[in-house]
Amino acid sequence: MAIDTVPERLQRARRGVGVSGRGPGTPTARKRRHTGALTMAGFALPSLVLLLLLNLFPVIYAILQSLQNGTPSTLPWDAPFVGLTNYGNVLTSAQFWASTIFTVIFTITGVFGSWVIGLALALLLRTKIPGNTVFKVLLLLPWIVPVVVSSTAWNWLVATPQSPVPVILSVFGAGNLNFLGSPVLAQIVVCVFKVWISFPFMMMMMGSALASVDVNVYEAAKMDGATSWQTFTGITLPMISRSTYISWVLMTIFCVNDFPTIFLLTQGGPQNATTSLIVLAYQYAFQNFATGPGTAVAFIMTVVLVIVSVVLYQQIKKVNIE
Repeated sequence: MAIDTVPERLQRARRGVGVSGRGPGTPTARKRRHTGALTMAGFALPSLVLLLLLNLFPVIYAILQSLQNGTPSTLPWDAPFVGLTNYGNVLTSAQFWASTIFTVIFTITGVFGSWVIGLALALLLRTKIPGNTVFKVLLLLPWIVPVVVSSTAWNWLVATPQSPVPVILSVFGAGNLNFLGSPVLAQIVVCVFKVWISFPFMMMMMGSALASVDVNVYEAAKMDGATSWQTFTGITLPMISRSTYISWVLMTIFCVNDFPTIFLLTQGGPQNATTSLIVLAYQYAFQNFATGPGTAVAFIMTVVLVIVSVVLYQQIKKVNIE
C-alpha cells in the first residue's frame, strides 16, 4: 500500500478526510448527520406543537369569530356565519373612525412625547450631576409602579373640580376645570398620562444607545469647532438612529394595544372621546356581547400595526446598510 506524502495528507485534511479515508462526504458520516438531525427534530417537535397550539389556534378561532355573529359564550359551530359583514359594519361606523383618530393622536403623542423626554433625560444623566444614581431610580418609578396604582393616583388628582390639580389651577384664574368631564381635557389628560408612564422606557433605550457611542467622535467634533446643536444633530441622532427606530416600533405597539391606561382612567369617556380602538373592541365583545365586530376591530388594528412595523423596519435596515 502506498504511503501518502505530507502534501497529500494536508490536502486530504483540508477536504475533511482522515487517513482512513472517512470524512464528512463518506456514507457513514452522512448517516450520522442524518441521524443527528432526526434526533434534534424529535426533541424540538413537542415545543413546536405547543407553540402552534398556544399561538395559532387562538388566531384561527378569532378569525372565525370575526366572520360570525356570535357572543363570547357562543360555540363556533352554533354562531351564524355572516362573512365580511362585521368588517363592513365596523368600517362604516362613525364610532370606529372617531376611535381611530383618537388612537392616532394617542399613539403619536405617546411615542414622540415619551421619546423626547426620555432622550433629554438620558442626555442629562450622562453628565456628572449630584445624586445621579438616586435620580435614575426615581425617574424609573412611573414605569415600575403598577398602572392600577398610577391611574388611581391620577384620578384622585384630576377627577373632579374639587381635586387638587383643578383647585390649584383655579387659584391662578383657570376657573372650575373638570378634566375628566370635558372630552378635550380628558383626551389631553390621557395622552399626558401615557407619556408620564412611558418616558422611563424611552430613557433606558436612549441611555443604552448613547452609551455605545464612541466619545472620541465628540472630541473630534469639538476640535473641529462644532457647536452643541451641530454635534447633537450631526453625531448623536444618526449614531442612535437604529435604537430610535426600534424604540418607536415597540412604543407604537404598546400605545395601540394599551387598554389599561385608558380604561382605568376614563373607561373611554366622556362621550366616547377617549375610546381607542382596543377599548372599542372590548366594548363590542364584553359590554355589547358582539364578538364579531370586536374581533374585526382587533384584526384591522393588527394589519395597521404590521404595516407600520414594516415601514419602520425598512428604516432600520437602511441604517444598518449605511
